[in-house]
Amino acid sequence: MASVDIEECVQSKRLHHSNEYHSVSDEERLDIQCDLLKWYQLEKRTNMPWRKPTNKDCDIETLAQRAYEVWVSEIMLQQTQVATVIDYYNRWMEAFPTIRDLASADIEQVNTLWAGLGYYSRAKRLWEGAKKIVEKFNGILPNNARELQQEVPGVGRYTAGAIASIVYGEATPVVDGNVIRVLARWRAIHADPKKAKTIELFWQV
Repeated sequence: MASVDIEECVQSKRLHHSNEYHSVSDEERLDIQCDLLKWYQLEKRTNMPWRKPTNKDCDIETLAQRAYEVWVSEIMLQQTQVATVIDYYNRWMEAFPTIRDLASADIEQVNTLWAGLGYYSRAKRLWEGAKKIVEKFNGILPNNARELQQEVPGVGRYTAGAIASIVYGEATPVVDGNVIRVLARWRAIHADPKKAKTIELFWQV
């Protein structure tokens, strides 16, 4: 995608300035990575069942199972609070512990388990995605963000990046509302965070 200029995102002419004002040096990038990782180690939540230590050198079956678990959690967490998702996730994994179990289920079973979580199209895409992964990839989710986004129904840039980085250790960007808030304050980006061009700018930062 073409590079986005900050002036395309900010309405007030008083706030226009060079993109270099928001650029990040390698040293700054390393500093904030270290700071954020330190903060995460102190503040991370430990009650989320999908958060498990992952070693990218594990055997392929173990990695495939972790990829499935992360995929389910990321889809459930879309526009839904963590506290709500935990119970649904646990029930889902009890009913469909593997991607093959999900693929062999019928849509009525899937929708029944999803009932109350909202946005039912998410459940259908998980089910359709599981069928495709079993049929085309022998039940193994792709190990990189590009292929995940291309091949798995309902998996966009964020979810693909989350699976690829958490499970397979790929160094790939992941931008959500939390990332946008941190970057906007850090780099003084006073633009509407909901606009498509602004979001693309954050992916480029």
